[in-house]
Amino acid sequence: MDNIKTLKKITDQKEKFYSEIGKVIIGQSDIIEHIFIAFLCKGHILLEGVPGLGKTLIIKTISEILDLNFKRIQFTPDLMPSDITGTEIISQNAQTGNRELKFIKGPIFSNIILADEINRTPPKTQSALLEAMQENRVTTGGETYSISEPFFVLATQNPIEQEGTYPLPEAQLDRFMFNILIKYPTLEEEQDVVKSNTSDVKQTLKPTITKSDLIDFQNLVMNVPVSDNLINFAVNFVHSTRPSNKNCHDLTKKYVEWGAGPRASSFLILAAKAKAILDGKATPEIDDIKSVIKSVLRHRIIMNFNAEADGIKVDDLLDDFIKQS
Repeated sequence: MDNIKTLKKITDQKEKFYSEIGKVIIGQSDIIEHIFIAFLCKGHILLEGVPGLGKTLIIKTISEILDLNFKRIQFTPDLMPSDITGTEIISQNAQTGNRELKFIKGPIFSNIILADEINRTPPKTQSALLEAMQENRVTTGGETYSISEPFFVLATQNPIEQEGTYPLPEAQLDRFMFNILIKYPTLEEEQDVVKSNTSDVKQTLKPTITKSDLIDFQNLVMNVPVSDNLINFAVNFVHSTRPSNKNCHDLTKKYVEWGAGPRASSFLILAAKAKAILDGKATPEIDDIKSVIKSVLRHRIIMNFNAEADGIKVDDLLDDFIKQS
């Protein structure tokens, strides 16, 4: 693979990608860039936002533009693990007449999975995603079935409605590369949204990035060189979030119960590499890491009672750490 040609190709494809999304999605450019970065890094995404901000629409639109198989799973309290992974049924062999078990694949066997309102289903069902997200495979009935790449889980949840929800366990949260918060649109953006939603004009989207192109782009990210200085910055930043570390920030000791794990350091570097190539750079800089710190770390840090009492949020803490770094 010619890395120079691939770098130029990704720069060209990026503009087409954003242009097509702009036909349907108004604003949210930072959110879309973060989603694109995660795709380049083979990362899964947790999208949080109040109802009506277009979380589902963004994911469906991106899946069309990427020309990938897409499945939506609506998570509900009565959803079972087999509804996600698949189930075994008894079928009769047409040639021998013998009855045998046959595995019917579930919706998890796709390229992009929209796990809508993932916190509405119990942990038993949530855990059905764990092996798929980590290993790109599903084990059932003693057999292991591979999920073809590329494979992404994009989960949504509503942060303000807690009744009837089941918070994701830390082990599952850690498997999401990014936790992206979707905010309200600006006044001008919302006016454009209303115009779009109240007209009968339908936009036709064209696939701009093929599956093979995306895999080439992912391989390019892995080949991007990174300086030791950048790796040291990422690792030191993650270490500073751990209260058990003697060199951590004073605010960490005061407000943090548990800091981020080693996976966070790797995701910071991967995301910075992807951000760099999207900007047409051959290697990332510290500012590239800073631009993704909150998305990588906000769901990996557990705040203590002092933080709750003082009204300190994870993002407040990370903003302060970024200023000091």
